[in-house]
Amino acid sequence: MSGNLKYKRILLKLSGEALMGEDSYGINTGVLEFVASEIKEVVAAGVELGVVIGAGNIFRGVAGASKGMDRTTADNMGMLATVMNSLAMQDALERHGVITRVMSAIPMQSVSEPYIRRRATRHLEKGRVVIFAAGTGNPYFTTDSAGVLRALEIDADVVIKATKVDGVYDKDPMIHSDAVKYDSLTYDEVLRKGLRVMDAAGIALAKEDNLPIMVLNMGVVGNIKKAAIGDNVGTIITSK
Repeated sequence: MSGNLKYKRILLKLSGEALMGEDSYGINTGVLEFVASEIKEVVAAGVELGVVIGAGNIFRGVAGASKGMDRTTADNMGMLATVMNSLAMQDALERHGVITRVMSAIPMQSVSEPYIRRRATRHLEKGRVVIFAAGTGNPYFTTDSAGVLRALEIDADVVIKATKVDGVYDKDPMIHSDAVKYDSLTYDEVLRKGLRVMDAAGIALAKEDNLPIMVLNMGVVGNIKKAAIGDNVGTIITSK
C-alpha cells in the first residue's frame, strides 16, 4: 500500500472542539475511538503520522485572556490542556494496537517525552504515531501554528486539518445554505479573502516553505486514508 501513497509523512491537526463530539465540554470517548480507528487504518497503509491537538474543548487561552486573565498565563493553561487531550488520544490509539509517543514542548517527564526533533523523526521512521503536545511551548502561538511548525520540522509532506466540514467555503456552510466550497486555494487567497482555515501566522509559515495544507471532514470514514493516497476529499491549499 505504501507505494500508492502521495503523502508518506503527514501532520494531522485536530481541533480540541472535534474531540467534544455532541458534548458541550471535555472529551467524548466515542469520538476518540473513531479517530483512533481512522488513524490505525492510515498507519497500516504505511503513513508516518504526527498529530497536533488543540485545547478548545478544555481551555482556550484567548477566551481566558478576554475575561481579564493575563494572556501568557491563559496560553500556558491552554498548552497544558493540549497535553490532557494528547494523553487521551495516546490511550485510545494504544488500545487499538497503535504504538504512540506523546512529546511535549513543555517538559513533563512523568507523563510524556520532551520534544526533541531528531527523536521525533526516529519514532516516525519506526512506524510510531507521535503526538506533539503543548503547542510550540510559547504563549501567543496557536496550535494551528504549532501544527505547521512541527510539520516543517519533521519534514512532513502535507498538513491535514481535520474539521467538521468537508473543506473550505466562502462563508460558514452551517449557517448559509448557498455557501460555495473551494476545491483548491492559494495561501495568498486564504489571507486575502480572510478565510478561517487557520490563523495567519500558520498560513504564512506554510507559504514560506510551500507546505500543502488539506482541509477535510474528519467525521467521514476513510477520508484521511483517501487524502494520503491523493484523492481530492476536501480543499487543498498550495502556492498555485
